[in-house]
Amino acid sequence: MQGLRSVDTRENYRKEVVATARMGLRVFVVVDDEQIIAATVTTILEMSGFSATAFTSPIEALKRARLESPDLLISDVVMPEMSGIDLALRINEHCPKCKATKPGCLASL
Repeated sequence: MQGLRSVDTRENYRKEVVATARMGLRVFVVVDDEQIIAATVTTILEMSGFSATAFTSPIEALKRARLESPDLLISDVVMPEMSGIDLALRINEHCPKCKATKPGCLASL
């Protein structure tokens, strides 16, 4: 049974990646105050052919987004410096085409 869940999870992730690629999204910013989560999501995206940069600070992610407009923001919601919602709103001021989601919700875009 455990193996089936693993295959199902990989298949769901593959479907999310394919759906995202069809939307033409290529440059991702990943923000989570837990470094292991930001790094893991970024690694998975890079292995799937996307350009992704991990940040543990929403402030640093905002600075980068102002320099290089991302296509997609993947962000934790609750973080100490700034909420993911506030980050998404601030990035959207400079990058109106940037979409935002939280990890695990790529297919909902």
